[in-house]
Amino acid sequence: MVNQDYPKHYNRQVKRKAEFIKPPNTLKAKVGSGGISDEILNKAQALLENNAVDFQPLAEMYLNALLDGIKYAQEAPVEEDREKIIVSMLYPAMQLKANGGMFHYPLITQIGDRLIQFLEVIDEPDIEAIEIVLAFHATMRAIVMSRIAGDGGEHGEELYRALEDACMRYFERFPDNRQNMQ
Repeated sequence: MVNQDYPKHYNRQVKRKAEFIKPPNTLKAKVGSGGISDEILNKAQALLENNAVDFQPLAEMYLNALLDGIKYAQEAPVEEDREKIIVSMLYPAMQLKANGGMFHYPLITQIGDRLIQFLEVIDEPDIEAIEIVLAFHATMRAIVMSRIAGDGGEHGEELYRALEDACMRYFERFPDNRQNMQ
């Protein structure tokens, strides 16, 4: 589904990188190193593929956190740390991306990935950038509430492309988005 017409990060220099923290593997430390049998790997894969856990409550939690980040960005005083504001939106987007595929919502994963890429390259959370993040939020909420599992087919592609196009229009209109601060 990823559109190859656009560069991965909107042809922009990355300003911040979403940080993935790898926690210590205490279980591995206890049992030692070595391979895992194919049988165990196949069982684990089957468990993931047949996962029937409802994604909606978890997704709602992260969508609400994203909305809180958006509200924070809208209401933050001018002197507020811009990185802190962006991170308040970036973290829930990362969680949505990470969990979408596991719960059979790859469209959420793809849209979450594009939102992360957008947040990684903007300089300032200006009014127009916040509107774009709000559009990402509304789209992901609609997907989750409508229980559109899978890639969403043609409609999923249209949603994805519309968000991608909005980001590209933003960067065309505001090549240096610092000029358009709140």
